[in-house]
Amino acid sequence: MSKATADEKLFLGKRLNKFFVGLASAFDFVKRFFVEVWLPPYEGKEFIRQCYQIGYNSLPLISLTGFIVGIVFTNQSRPSLSEFGATSWLPALISIAVVRAMGPLVTALIAAGKVGSSIGAEIGSMKVTEQIDAMEVSATNPFKFLVVSRVLASTFMIPVLVMYTDFVALIGSFINVNQNELVSLSTFFVQVFDALSFLDITSSLLKSLVFGFTIGIVGCYKGYNSTKGTEGVGKAANAAVVMAMFLIFIEELLALQITNFFRQM
Repeated sequence: MSKATADEKLFLGKRLNKFFVGLASAFDFVKRFFVEVWLPPYEGKEFIRQCYQIGYNSLPLISLTGFIVGIVFTNQSRPSLSEFGATSWLPALISIAVVRAMGPLVTALIAAGKVGSSIGAEIGSMKVTEQIDAMEVSATNPFKFLVVSRVLASTFMIPVLVMYTDFVALIGSFINVNQNELVSLSTFFVQVFDALSFLDITSSLLKSLVFGFTIGIVGCYKGYNSTKGTEGVGKAANAAVVMAMFLIFIEELLALQITNFFRQM
């Protein structure tokens, strides 16, 4: 065996070992969250503050993005439907697309970039400046205060933001449809709700809960385990965004398969 081959195997072995160690660490972190979330004390004030930070401060970006998504998707769909003389189906098509996929996915990706990076950077800076160690010395549970409150807040607020995004996107779509097809507001929303089923709304909300939990737990994990000073804080914030987005796409794919299974029953 050549030296180059041996070095490659050693490098691969180190990478695999690092991957599985990281996977075990992440599993322990998630397990600790599900243990700590039921134990007192309950950080109600911090939970409310994080809900405000995640929800209210995200509204301007979410509003603009949702409104543009509704208008753009309506414009993109109209030529295809007009070829078959089916532009009257636009409200139904937009509602299905927005509620089933676009609303939850767009909101989750925006939150992963804004909220996930913020959580990772905030907790990471506290980690490298030893503020978390100081909290432990002062008899405060830093995991409970920092991690549990943020994960719960993101899990709770992302579905709320998704519903808001759906509404804003439908308003944008209505404005576009009204200008081109002269459809009234009542007619538009009657067609919107006729096209939706209970499964569509339920799957969207459940999916949003999973997205919110993923964004919160990934941001907290990356920040809580950051090292190497200010450089580590930047890496933690970047890793939180990348990993959260990757997991969101995987979860979207799995949710689609599960929803289609129930839809075919």
